[in-house]
Amino acid sequence: MGFMLKKPADEAGASAPAIIIGLFVAFGGILFGYDTGTISGILAMDRFKEQFARSRDADGNPYITSSEQSLIVSILSAGTFFGALGASQLADKIGRRWGLITSCIVFSVGVVLQTIATEQNLFVAGRAVAGFGVGLLSAIVPLYQSESAPKWIRGTIVGCYQWAITMGLFLASCANQGSMNRDDSGAYRIPIAIQFLWAIILAGGMLILPETPRYLIMKDDYDGASKALSRLRKLPVDDHSLMTELDEIRANHEYEMRLGKGTWLDCFKAGMFKRTFTGCAIQALQQLTGVNFIFYYGTTFFISAGIKNAFTIALITNLINVFATIPGLWLVEKLGRRQLLLWGAVGMTVFHFIVAIVGVAADGAVASNVLIAFVCFFIAFFAASWGPVAWVVTGEIFPLKTRAKSLSLTTASNWLFNWALAYSTPYLVDKGPESADLGSKVFFIWGGCTAVAIVFVYFFIYETKGLSLEEVDELYHSVPNARRSPGWVPAQDYRENLEKGKSGYGEHIEN
Repeated sequence: MGFMLKKPADEAGASAPAIIIGLFVAFGGILFGYDTGTISGILAMDRFKEQFARSRDADGNPYITSSEQSLIVSILSAGTFFGALGASQLADKIGRRWGLITSCIVFSVGVVLQTIATEQNLFVAGRAVAGFGVGLLSAIVPLYQSESAPKWIRGTIVGCYQWAITMGLFLASCANQGSMNRDDSGAYRIPIAIQFLWAIILAGGMLILPETPRYLIMKDDYDGASKALSRLRKLPVDDHSLMTELDEIRANHEYEMRLGKGTWLDCFKAGMFKRTFTGCAIQALQQLTGVNFIFYYGTTFFISAGIKNAFTIALITNLINVFATIPGLWLVEKLGRRQLLLWGAVGMTVFHFIVAIVGVAADGAVASNVLIAFVCFFIAFFAASWGPVAWVVTGEIFPLKTRAKSLSLTTASNWLFNWALAYSTPYLVDKGPESADLGSKVFFIWGGCTAVAIVFVYFFIYETKGLSLEEVDELYHSVPNARRSPGWVPAQDYRENLEKGKSGYGEHIEN
């Protein structure tokens, strides 16, 4: 097995256009990551406290209470939850492409409200609106990528969405680091306003990119689908291999539509419930790893743990998050989804318990250094496994008729748990009469959740690397047990069915 990912010899046409388009669309992750990453540093800024705090300590210094922190941080996740649920209606009604453009507009309105805010209520409202836009993006971006990417590198392309999220988190940390010492409102307004740039870049690019062929097939626009796939594969619209690929997509979609019309209820019927559960559970467990505890509250947590240069440590953790994602983008196609998720969960569990045990048993400089080191190890394992692969799995396990709705549900699951953890974490970690004062003991909770993730992967995650989206659908029809999925090969592809005069992919599944 070579080190580099290579296009299979039997893959027709060029892959570069689809890869470039998929990587550009991943830019939506920067909006996601930057918006979630700015708040950790902003909450710790003196200028932000002076402007928005409603309480003062005994010395007269302004501070944001635990309940206010919970609201400010978690309201974004509440907005994203509803945005993710609404994404399917938008993506199925006006398309994946225009859905992304609309999402950028909604997001920009939220940024405007946050930038002009001078009191908490308007700032919170702005984060809710921006969150709605992020929720739309977070469901539609992997949908667009998975429907347009070549199967041999689909996991890497969709995984780049997570890489863009990590870059957004890193850029947010850089912006906070660069503006935090300003003595005016620019300390927090500049990092917030920079988000306009990300929205303009993504929306501008989507104006010239094609719609996904699978969406156009779903809308019975075969000519439009052939033109879109022609751009993605750099083949003539009448090329035999291109027409065969489109026929396979259409035949599979027609078969699925005979089983149901792709309603919300269809997402929970017998043939789909396992996939819906798998998608929602993997997104929930991604949040329950505790990674956003570091990126939402890392700066304030490191300060409370007695660590100096907390802003610098937060910047370092974001750098690790960016660079550790890169090997994950390679491993997802070399090692596969199942193995990468399994060993990633094992590593995270070990590191969580080390941090928790050291935090309980020791204190001082040694304990602080151990905490920093193993938090960094945890982030590295997360970034190379559960960070990108959760999006890959949810982007490819659903049939075309329910894909937008199913991704809305799974992404909403991500944001629901994101909100719950963002809201509850200050109460779990902070000191005070209204809080549990767990401190580093909170890592026992994260460690328990990642241990559950090990079991979940073993029993529920199918190996789907190297399969087209239609073949993934056949895999779920053919193999009832996830443990038997590695090494599975489609018994007969659509092209062979055509040559034998059969009605197509759907008949093969029924047989």
